[in-house]
Amino acid sequence: MSDLAIRVEHLGKQYRLGGQQLRYATFREAILKTAGAPLRWLKGERRAQPTSFWALEDVSFEVKHGEAVGIIGRNGAGKSTLLKILSRITSPTRGRVDIYGRVGSLLEVGTGFHPELTGRENIFLNGAILGMTRREIMQKFDEIVAFAEIEKFLDTTVKYYSSGMYVRLAFAVAAHLEPEILVVDEVLAVGDAEFQKKCLGKMGDVAKEGRTVLFVSHNMGAIESLCEKSILIETGSISTMGISNDVVKNYLSSTYREVKIPLALRKDRQGTGKLIFDEINVNDSQIRNRSLQVDLSIYNQNKEEYKNVALSIVINDHLGRPLSNLINYIIDKPIFVGVHGVKVRITINNINLVPGTYSISPFISSDIQNGEIYDWVINAAYFDIPDYDYYHIGNTPYLKGETIYLDYIYETI
Repeated sequence: MSDLAIRVEHLGKQYRLGGQQLRYATFREAILKTAGAPLRWLKGERRAQPTSFWALEDVSFEVKHGEAVGIIGRNGAGKSTLLKILSRITSPTRGRVDIYGRVGSLLEVGTGFHPELTGRENIFLNGAILGMTRREIMQKFDEIVAFAEIEKFLDTTVKYYSSGMYVRLAFAVAAHLEPEILVVDEVLAVGDAEFQKKCLGKMGDVAKEGRTVLFVSHNMGAIESLCEKSILIETGSISTMGISNDVVKNYLSSTYREVKIPLALRKDRQGTGKLIFDEINVNDSQIRNRSLQVDLSIYNQNKEEYKNVALSIVINDHLGRPLSNLINYIIDKPIFVGVHGVKVRITINNINLVPGTYSISPFISSDIQNGEIYDWVINAAYFDIPDYDYYHIGNTPYLKGETIYLDYIYETI
């Protein structure tokens, strides 16, 4: 038996932009359309010419059974499209994919669940889709429910679940029903920090059991700890493939170059776009005094007033690991966005990060937990913490590998 779990050969996926979706027309519609063509021409009407783009182009790679492989890249690079093809949710335009084993997928919130069924019913539905018998599902049922922590809502229709509950149950089902290949997208970011930690631990267990894991994440620390190998995708093609440490370094160096593009022109963002971040400025002139200022300009594309938005900036280390999330509602600071937008200043006092390079990812939504995401830009700006006399003792502390300084006192007692 081959040790290959996945073989991808010259894979390509093309999408159409603009133009109307094709559908079957009646004979009467065809006659009327033909008869009216000269009149439309005289009026100067032209049919909008559809355009297309390749979300993936000439992608080839192989993954062996038991390997944990990270897939990284900017938003819009083609990572999620690749996972949807591997999960058979969408079909490729060209090329081929060979899958050797059952695939359990956790992609977008809601994928694979029927909203009108309860959590209990969806567990059995997903197990059946994976080809498991009812007896096999029952053997894993209690473990799934305990992991997801949704006992009270097990018999509630999942359309009433919050996004966090949805993700907890979806991951528990995908990880515990023993697929040979587990495919997980960045959807885990919806969960809280404790649940993310539990999920990463479970994925590590799955890999140790000899099953295959494909993991998409912006958290480079998680990628390096979980995945021995990684694939970097840029604009629909594989840029780098190999040992995770090397691929991550390549990605981070390219991300530093990307941040030079004005924020308003960045394409690698998520959200509906009703409100967008169009400028970010980091003032680190007082960093040696433990102070940092971040100015955000928010543009209102929707031209409607927003009385209370949820705004946060996440500070990440050089591997993309989140260190702190500064959210306006936690400190009871409501933000009003007028029809033209708003400018916001975040001042961080007593910043205690050790020397290194850090990034800022701003996020704005209607509600921090389950609301509509307006804009989210990963690594929108960077700042450096230099070596300096943090403790005011006349020399620079020598710390490597740690994350923060703490104020402390040594004394004999």
